[in-house]
Amino acid sequence: EPQLNISLYNVQAGLNQYAACIVTNATFISDGFQNKLQNFPVNTLMIADEVHNMGATTARTKLPENIQLRIGLSATPERWFDDIGTQAIFDYFGDICIELGLKEALDAGALCKYRYYPILVELTEGEQDEYLSLSAKISRLMSKAHSIEDEDSPLTALLIKRARLVASAENKLFELRRLMESRRNINKTLFYCGDGRVDSHTSDEDSRQIEAVRKLLGKDLGIRVASYTADTPVQDRKKRLQELDRGDLQGLVAIKCLDEGVDIPSIETAVILASSTNPRQFIQRRGRILRNYSGKHDAAIYDMIVVPPDAACAMPSERTLMEKELRRFVEFADLAKNPGEARDVVWKLQKNLGMTDI
Repeated sequence: EPQLNISLYNVQAGLNQYAACIVTNATFISDGFQNKLQNFPVNTLMIADEVHNMGATTARTKLPENIQLRIGLSATPERWFDDIGTQAIFDYFGDICIELGLKEALDAGALCKYRYYPILVELTEGEQDEYLSLSAKISRLMSKAHSIEDEDSPLTALLIKRARLVASAENKLFELRRLMESRRNINKTLFYCGDGRVDSHTSDEDSRQIEAVRKLLGKDLGIRVASYTADTPVQDRKKRLQELDRGDLQGLVAIKCLDEGVDIPSIETAVILASSTNPRQFIQRRGRILRNYSGKHDAAIYDMIVVPPDAACAMPSERTLMEKELRRFVEFADLAKNPGEARDVVWKLQKNLGMTDI
């Protein structure tokens, strides 16, 4: 099969010899590899990196019962809005046995210190009306226990539509210009744009935002940037990462493909124009920036947070999502090198949402 690309390594350890087999998720769930799994020895150890992916609809039906030694690795093993997939992961891999929180990782020196700059962004009047309309529909479907596990479900479609609305909020470009006008000499910076899609390709809305950000940064402000998306050819991706590391490029404008599996420890700054409500995305993006690197003393994260309309807070499902978001912002602000400054901004959001007890 075309996807059946398996890397095999023979390793000599003392008098024992063993083989390490490394595959992608696509290969793992393929019929060809699944047939081979049935013949693996009983003492095989399965290590699933980014194990949250193993809870997806197809993947969780392919987990081999004949392999008894299992380890799952993930910063976020729980799947967002997918209780069935999450339960499948824990049923197969067992309970969490080792957990390192952000504070513990910072205290241990496993991550670099950082400064956190939340930026509150107001929706326009038209955007507020659309947000409220979409939120009301989402709330009704969530109360009926609809799931977003099915990419074709009505709830998924509505969440994506609202995510795109928030991601492309008109005032974000205004805030980006105001932020970067005095920071044109930046280096090693990631600009994260919207990600309101379910497929592997960049949507028209995402493309328009990326182009608008590239134009503002490159043409208007003279900052050397390039895009880095799922549609960027593999060779171009490698070249752009190298150019960023050398300083030939000052920044990359990205969507989702810098969330997982890309290690750029020299990155010093991130400007997050949009994040989904899925905590995994925020945690993964945070992880891209907080890697230790020689000569890197700390990192800076500028996080654009859209302020939802007041009326949205009255919806129970909406308040649940907002509360989870706020707890994340509060934790990140409290652990930053500038906690007072960051907390002041988050406090404004808490007061706006009536959630000052968090």
